Amino acid sequence: MFFGLLVSIIASASTQPIDVLGRYIPPQCYTKTEHKVGIGQIAHVHNPCFACHTQSLAPNFADDADLQLSYDFPASMRRNPWSNLFKDRRPQIAKISDQQIVSYIQQSNYQHQGKLLLDEKLTAHLPKAWDVNQDGRWNGYLPDAYFHFDNQGFDKAPNGKLTGWRAFGYRPFFGAFWPTNGSTDDVLIRLSTPFQQDEKGQFSLAVYKLNLAIVEAMIQRRDVAISSVDETLYGVDLNRNGKLDMAGKVVYRWAPLKGQNMSYVGQAKALQQAGKVHLAAGLYPEGTEFLHTVRYIAFDKQGGVTLSARMKEVRYARKVAWNTYFQLRNAAMSEVKEADDFPERLRRVQGNEETGLYNGQGWVYQGFIEDQQGALRPQTYQETLSCIGCHSGIGATTDSSFAFPRKLGETHFRQGWFHASQHSLKNVVDKLVEVDGRQIGEFANYLLQNHSGNEFRDNNEVEAKFFDKNGQLKPQAKKHLEKDITYLLWPSQQRAMQLNKAYKVIVDEQSFAKGRDAHAAPLNQTVYDLVKAGKMTGVEKPVEVKVIK
Repeated sequence: MFFGLLVSIIASASTQPIDVLGRYIPPQCYTKTEHKVGIGQIAHVHNPCFACHTQSLAPNFADDADLQLSYDFPASMRRNPWSNLFKDRRPQIAKISDQQIVSYIQQSNYQHQGKLLLDEKLTAHLPKAWDVNQDGRWNGYLPDAYFHFDNQGFDKAPNGKLTGWRAFGYRPFFGAFWPTNGSTDDVLIRLSTPFQQDEKGQFSLAVYKLNLAIVEAMIQRRDVAISSVDETLYGVDLNRNGKLDMAGKVVYRWAPLKGQNMSYVGQAKALQQAGKVHLAAGLYPEGTEFLHTVRYIAFDKQGGVTLSARMKEVRYARKVAWNTYFQLRNAAMSEVKEADDFPERLRRVQGNEETGLYNGQGWVYQGFIEDQQGALRPQTYQETLSCIGCHSGIGATTDSSFAFPRKLGETHFRQGWFHASQHSLKNVVDKLVEVDGRQIGEFANYLLQNHSGNEFRDNNEVEAKFFDKNGQLKPQAKKHLEKDITYLLWPSQQRAMQLNKAYKVIVDEQSFAKGRDAHAAPLNQTVYDLVKAGKMTGVEKPVEVKVIK
């Protein structure tokens, strides 16, 4: 079903210079983890690295916690290519008025009067420069989400038809993903057509909702509450009680070697039985799609952080190939062997800006970003490459994804199926994890390990709010965070205004390939321009975080 797309992506591999090929290493990896307060003093160690580099859970076999200890870069990438990090944006920011930036981010560059601007341009007015293979048509993702959601998080077109996209609430990943560090965002998921159909091939919202719940159970490896359903309608024992009756949850019990298997429902069930689609813990089925929009920081009438109408980026991912646990393990072991045998060799990422880039683990990634006039355009190979490093080859992901494993569950608003425009993260508690045998909130643990609010340690607002003069977490601030994660995640309006302007400067320059992180002052004090060979981070023991079920 997806093989042809994969072949076309691999066949269209871009030939790029060395300094471009290595840009799957994100700018955050160049942070200075050691900080000396004065001459001769012992360095204080910051460890934001644990968030991405950690002991992985199969079928993620990266298991890269050791990267918390050293800057393990090929020689060609020891020079930091993200030169925007060292620019002083303050003079340019000062030229942008508050009114100008507020007006700018309130204007949608995605749709107008129910029409999707990119879709029209890509189909009816395709610029020749975007048509990489010069066949006269766009062969990549055509934006088809309208961001008009019902009370179950399903997206609807202007004619009322479901697009298949469904929004969900989630706890943002650490550091750079927090609004206080520059951007708001949202994520939608869509399963392929068979997962939306009953056994007769007819669309069924009930079937689709059940299959989404089953996927949620497989990704988060836990039971998932559902509205009561009659299992006899689907022929699947969802609650695993040994009979077909009324089920109020999808029970996660998957251990094939012990004869414990699980099943989709509807048309997907038939395809699963025929071996045409697959199910396994920690893996999405073939054809799964994600849509991730990155936006400026806006505020509602109550002063809460919300999404801007304008989009910085539209990021798209699609699973085009299935890999078994065995195949994924072999791929991971091959990468380790190649790194040992050829430590200076860079990864070769297949693809281009039209068909997307293949991450080597079954997924294609593609993106659109603002042009100089603020309209969305396809990201170049170089601009998209920065997505690949994070979405493959690190221990923190689940089947290359960050957001859905962190989806909010049944104790939250609409069981976690809502869009950020419908409900905020206000009063969402800091989820408990286990570190060194004790329980702590995961965001509080990030602050504790990193002693700052992001990887670059330039968020003075978070540091003033959460740390005392001795660098210790303030007890009252920690208590506030335990009950409401937005106390950490949301910036002041003053900081948001500055970060919005800083990013607009990058848009005006079109210098995304040199780094797209919003900041005002240069980051020379906390980021390496050049990393010495064999440089260690100063972290003595990898941080191990255990999820509490």
